[in-house]
Amino acid sequence: MRKSALCAFGLVVAVLVALGFVVLSSASEANGIRLHHDAYHFMKRQFVYLGVGVALAAVVASIDYRRWRDTPALAWMFYAIVLVLLFAVFPPLGRKINGSYRWIALGPVNLQPSEFAKLAVVIVVSVWLDRAGWRVELFRRGALMPALFIGVLALPVMAEPDFGSTMVIGLSGFLVMLVAGTRLLHLAPFAAVGLCAFIYKVATNANRMARIAAFFGVKIDVGTQVMDEAAKRAAYQAHQALVAIMNGGIWGVGLNQSMQKNYYLPENHTDFIFAIGAEELGIVFSVGTLLLFLAFFLLSVYIARSASDRFGRFLALGMAFIIFFQAIFNIGVVCEALPTKGMALPFFSYGGTNMLASFFAVGTILSVGIHSYRDRKRAFLRRVLVR
Repeated sequence: MRKSALCAFGLVVAVLVALGFVVLSSASEANGIRLHHDAYHFMKRQFVYLGVGVALAAVVASIDYRRWRDTPALAWMFYAIVLVLLFAVFPPLGRKINGSYRWIALGPVNLQPSEFAKLAVVIVVSVWLDRAGWRVELFRRGALMPALFIGVLALPVMAEPDFGSTMVIGLSGFLVMLVAGTRLLHLAPFAAVGLCAFIYKVATNANRMARIAAFFGVKIDVGTQVMDEAAKRAAYQAHQALVAIMNGGIWGVGLNQSMQKNYYLPENHTDFIFAIGAEELGIVFSVGTLLLFLAFFLLSVYIARSASDRFGRFLALGMAFIIFFQAIFNIGVVCEALPTKGMALPFFSYGGTNMLASFFAVGTILSVGIHSYRDRKRAFLRRVLVR
């Protein structure tokens, strides 16, 4: 592990956060005035979330990541708390927004437990498979139990419904299983069952099917006027996002000069914030953001490969995948390369829960890198002293 890699990783995260803050300051202005009569409403709240997130990342990075493995009760406690919160999103405690029960209202703050479910899956599956050792090649220890841990969290998230988070939970958990050495023959049946369940839930959800049909340019009868309007709204947003990107051209129309943010693109400060950045800062922003997320992932992979143990590799790769996959999926939706699906762009989209979860993941990756670097440094000093 080289110290320069850790510095580069921290620099990439800092640039992503700074760029996200700049774009949000412009994108959220119109909705701030319309909804709260304050152009800086969302910026003020995001600044608080950012401060808490940075503090959380610093704390997580300073704690040795191996505590999750050496004290598995901590991992299971985190898993149990997240599971309880996932069921708390349903009535009477939960809050229904846009047809889904995804949030718990805590005064002025809405908590989205599915963001923490992604982290919990990576932690618990990593702990289990690392402690399994060579038995990871056995069906029960290496495939059945980890798949059960993933499914227990994925099912309530799918029931909300939140298909995007369900995808992230399932894929991140299976990635850790693959890296740990779970046999493909054992993994395939669970992957097939999970995929079939996911397809069935999407196919029986009129709103999602209408969005997919709109993406492919096919008209279907969704059954209810409410669902039909939701599908039209999603298609409208995707179209307006593409208009924003085309308006931006190479260099953009200039910071704070976006036209689409002025009530043409409703979710311009959350799921579709990338489109506002592309409109104001052009293709330079779009390509630069993609390269930054790619650099984030590659540096994370390097940190994972340089980890002192298997457990560090599992954790770092799992956490990096959560952020990278969400970023690529969000950008794909905004560019109309994928059907419309609400998923935040890490470090850019407004929202406290996603911000905290992203910084928790960053802190975990840094913890793996920092403590692995210290391990190698101590080992080097011991060799020098022995000589």
